[in-house]
Amino acid sequence: MENSVYVGLSKQVVLRANMNIIAQNIANINTPGFRGQNMVFTEYVEDPRHMKEDISMVLDYGQYQKTDPGPMKSTGNPLDVALVGNGFLGIETNDGIQYTRAGNLAMNADGEIVNALGMIVANENGGPITIPQGAKEININRSGVVSTMSGITGELESTIVGKLMIKEFANEQELNPAGNGLYKTDAAPLDSPKTRVIQASLEGSNVQAVVEMTRMIDVSREYQAVQNMMNSENERLRSAISKLSQTQG
Repeated sequence: MENSVYVGLSKQVVLRANMNIIAQNIANINTPGFRGQNMVFTEYVEDPRHMKEDISMVLDYGQYQKTDPGPMKSTGNPLDVALVGNGFLGIETNDGIQYTRAGNLAMNADGEIVNALGMIVANENGGPITIPQGAKEININRSGVVSTMSGITGELESTIVGKLMIKEFANEQELNPAGNGLYKTDAAPLDSPKTRVIQASLEGSNVQAVVEMTRMIDVSREYQAVQNMMNSENERLRSAISKLSQTQG
């Protein structure tokens, strides 16, 4: 196989992977707390079948997330929270604590605060936060402390029921997307005292539709250009083989 074909195939593989990432970004434009992903490329030098010259190809080395915050929107739902700062909410999963910026929370049948998928929202020690029956009002302050107002008589009393687990990381690029707006990592979580919690609000996705659509068009054009180059190379080889066969005949 000619070197140009190796190079063209390597680029098409990477362009296809990049298109998948862009498509995922566009699909999550309206997902609360979603952070857009971008691909990281690197050079890959190969010596196919011990040819005389090495080939410099392209390799999708990995991906990184955009860390700028999404737009804030007031919802009026007392269980919705938006994070202002570098913090992430801790969520209990079957694979341990994972992290999210999606603050569209709810309450399950047992009174536990859960995320949109029904997973337990962790308190600062890793357990659930349970809202007692008969609570008249739920308040979440800027530090993530959850309290309720309750009482049978005319006077209501405030009771603290837990504090949201809010963690940040020295390098946010070490957070790996786990699907459904969650991130997993082996990095040690840090306390995030500067992160503020805004109740009854949500952080939107930081994906910009116009930017992603432009990227999608660019990738599509690049893919087609590579395909045209490979078709031209194929025709050149066919022509060369045909001429050589006629000469030998």
